[in-house]
Amino acid sequence: MSLQTSLPFALYRANQVRELDRITIEDMGIPGICLMERAGSTAFNLLQQRWPKARRVIVVCGLGNNGGDGYVIARLAYLAGYDVTVLQLGETGRLQGEALAAYEAMTDVGLFPQVFAEKKLSIVDVIVDALLGTGLDREVSGQWRQVIEAINRSRSPVLSLDIPSGLHADTGTVMGVAIKASITVSFIGLKQGLFTGEGPEFTGQVYFDDLQTPTATYKHVKSTVSRIDYHEVKGALTRRSRIAHKGSYGHALVIGGAPGMLGAVCMAAEAAARVGAGKVSVATHPSHAALVSLNRPEIMSHGVETTEALMPLVDQADVVAIGPGLGQSIWARALLDAVKDLQKPVVADADALNLMAQTPFRFPESVMTPHPGEAARLLEMSTAYIQSDRFAAAKSLQLRFGGVCVLKGAGTLIADEDGKISVCTDGNPGMATGGMGDVLTGVIVSLLAQGFTISEAARIGTCLHARAADKAAESGERGLLATDLFSWLRYYANPELLL
Repeated sequence: MSLQTSLPFALYRANQVRELDRITIEDMGIPGICLMERAGSTAFNLLQQRWPKARRVIVVCGLGNNGGDGYVIARLAYLAGYDVTVLQLGETGRLQGEALAAYEAMTDVGLFPQVFAEKKLSIVDVIVDALLGTGLDREVSGQWRQVIEAINRSRSPVLSLDIPSGLHADTGTVMGVAIKASITVSFIGLKQGLFTGEGPEFTGQVYFDDLQTPTATYKHVKSTVSRIDYHEVKGALTRRSRIAHKGSYGHALVIGGAPGMLGAVCMAAEAAARVGAGKVSVATHPSHAALVSLNRPEIMSHGVETTEALMPLVDQADVVAIGPGLGQSIWARALLDAVKDLQKPVVADADALNLMAQTPFRFPESVMTPHPGEAARLLEMSTAYIQSDRFAAAKSLQLRFGGVCVLKGAGTLIADEDGKISVCTDGNPGMATGGMGDVLTGVIVSLLAQGFTISEAARIGTCLHARAADKAAESGERGLLATDLFSWLRYYANPELLL
């Protein structure tokens, strides 16, 4: 068993994994039943490790290869002395191929399936979900829906094979209803839907086994989506030169803060300073410009009423962020228009994005950081539609507006200029609070000021921000504030401290 708790980075769509499976069987000469036996063995060993006191196991099987994996687990558990019940959905007369072979191997040892009944779930230590697998492409209905709902009502721990039944493998969308797994063990290739959208709510802890698939197999199927986290990107945050000065790390200008909305621009500016920009300036409304430096004297604050007052500040800066607390007034529109054609990197967030939705323009040197609502306005569709396929939404935003798109949410996506999408697997629900996006804007503009490309700054910044939030949330997700991240941003921006 080659079970991995340290997950690989490549992510795949369901059809790509099916192609990997086909190549392994047809071109590499490994029989499909051999792969199924390996999958069942891996899952059974994982069950034993995670629930060592479990003795009563229910395996709920469908008719496809996912059900076949379930038959293997059931047989192995039965032969190991477990009290095993197999609950079958669908007529076993429809089984074929490897699933049929696994079914016959199970019945040959004296274990036969039973018709599903919810009352049978009342006394069980672990439920194995081997119902639907990755081929699901329509909403779950009828008996299948009723069974999934019954499993979720049981509140027993659930081990899902490959993907929780009812979760779309490509998008992470729940197809009407889905198993809420305690553990998901994924085979051959990690499915991209496990890590974004609704996926993280239903997968539990994810494990992976490549089933000894030959390395050569993966060369034939190109993955354009990858999983990233802080530990994967931290190597880019190298130790500073002993002869550096503040000019070595750039000058970031943060534009925003309409009357009554000063906090957003202050948080973005302080985040930029905490992550290491050499100098940070703020261009904000004159009515409260003095309050910025009063709150954080290291930040240079300027009141700007007109674009004529703004442009000298823009010219002095190496990079610009615009949007935190900007508002959508005539003043806000004028400031955005003044920077939209800059030949230097720009981070666009919040009301800068809302203004762009009203009058779209391409922003090729930008990092856009929309949440799903802002993305919906930019693409002129509903938020629900954005969330139904976050990968497609992130790609569409990048193609339409240029630059790099960071689509925030559970499993934040970074779509870059080369057509690649990264999924950040750090982060937690405590981040669902006001100001987190402003802090992310400051993190990314700081990295741009320090010389990273827009793609690098987006990827590193997203993971750094999420990792700081994870650390800050160790004392509780509820009540986490955006400003709680500041000390941890500084800490994780210096990875040599972790050695």
